Amino acid sequence: ETDAEVLSKVRLGNFSFNAADWKNISDDAKNLIRMLLKMNPRDRYTAEQALGHDWIKNKAPKAVSVSLQANFVDNLRGFRSQNKLKKAALHIIASHLNESQIKSLRDTFMALDGNGDGLLTAAEMKEGLAKAGLTDIPPDLQQILQDVDSDGSGVIDYTEFLAATLDHRSCLQEDVVWSAFRLFDKNGDGKISLDELHEVLNDDDVKDIAGGAQSIAELLKEIDGNGDGAIDFDEFLAMMKGKAS
Repeated sequence: ETDAEVLSKVRLGNFSFNAADWKNISDDAKNLIRMLLKMNPRDRYTAEQALGHDWIKNKAPKAVSVSLQANFVDNLRGFRSQNKLKKAALHIIASHLNESQIKSLRDTFMALDGNGDGLLTAAEMKEGLAKAGLTDIPPDLQQILQDVDSDGSGVIDYTEFLAATLDHRSCLQEDVVWSAFRLFDKNGDGKISLDELHEVLNDDDVKDIAGGAQSIAELLKEIDGNGDGAIDFDEFLAMMKGKAS
């Protein structure tokens, strides 16, 4: 639309809520806007009436409080199928990301965390998914959450949530992955040996995170693309980006 067309509609009092732009805006909010845009001043809300509107007074009670991507549950489900090294690495990466890299995930976590205790229960997840309009909640959600719950506490903490829902395109850049790789490469020779894998993955904290029945020798063989008996950075990066076989 041109400026002239917009002004013409303003003069006539014609407006509409385009579905694509307003789909996540609550009916309460749209009702307030309608009342503020009344052509006749006698029908239009005063400042006092606007401040007394339900959307203002009760802090948007009917608003969709969580904005989730359609693949959110798929990301959670996909996390449980990762090998133990990748799970451990994702936890390390999640704990070292800066605020700008995780802002949207932090906001999502806070919106889902109904009681604000920093932990997500299955009930909170179901309620959050429903509020976000994801009505097709998978029947295996409880099992998915159990698999993401690396320490077996029965709830998902913030780091577990980040590790399972990271946007791999933005968070698995080479410099970020390199920082995780260095923590596994204990002697700094540029490769992760079988002994180093044993040392890291058998650590009590990491063992809880990694889980899985796959043997460490099998894991190394799976990721070791050139068959030299160790994991170099290129192989590690390929695994993290999902290119390892």
